[in-house]
Amino acid sequence: MNPVLSGRTALVTGAASGIGAAVARRLVADGATVLGVDRDEAGLKELADAVPGVEPLTCDLSDLDAVDALPARVDVLVNNAGLQHVAPVHEFDPERFSLILRVMLEAPFRLARAALPHMYDRGWGRIVNISSVHGLRASPFKSAYVSAKHGLEGLSKVIALEGAPHGVTSNCINPAYVRTPLVEKQIADQARTHGIAQDEVLERIMLTPVAVKRLIEPAEVAEMAAVLYGPASASISGTSLVMDGGWTAH
Repeated sequence: MNPVLSGRTALVTGAASGIGAAVARRLVADGATVLGVDRDEAGLKELADAVPGVEPLTCDLSDLDAVDALPARVDVLVNNAGLQHVAPVHEFDPERFSLILRVMLEAPFRLARAALPHMYDRGWGRIVNISSVHGLRASPFKSAYVSAKHGLEGLSKVIALEGAPHGVTSNCINPAYVRTPLVEKQIADQARTHGIAQDEVLERIMLTPVAVKRLIEPAEVAEMAAVLYGPASASISGTSLVMDGGWTAH
């Protein structure tokens, strides 16, 4: 039996590490040719060397002209790239706020805008947005990240409604904290902001609202993505698949 994505091309942003790398590996295992996009050229090369089927494309997603120049003929788009900045609203750097929204909301919009005509022509497409529990809930000191993820949720739903007549689905995955370089950096930022030691951040801040007291592994998120582009995905659209360890059950 042919792999589920045989003959398909996927584009994954933030592919050099963490969730993006795990999703890229899973896509290749499922038969796709993967365009791995990241600004980390060395990390992309390491991934491509380890996983035949990944084509590395170095791109800074804050450069919207560079985003517009990325390949548009893709069948699966995984919007994963992100960054974080922790500060109170009244101290939040406006330039940093704009940067986060460019990378995490405007770049996904532009990538989807470019890819949709190809998906519509083929009568099939899958857009998987790696959102967050912060697409559904807010936390203090994360105004840009929470705003971007809430915006991504809305964008995903609009694309789902527009894409439905063309065989295109669009969904979000909403994990709590995943064991990634982004989260490791947040631990240091949170320790500084709250004036506590780094080893206290997980217990006292990150895992406090989570019933299942553990970090999520990137491969777990990749498995959820596989559901959204796999055989069961035709009628899953416009939704948010929550893997937050019970955070939103409160």
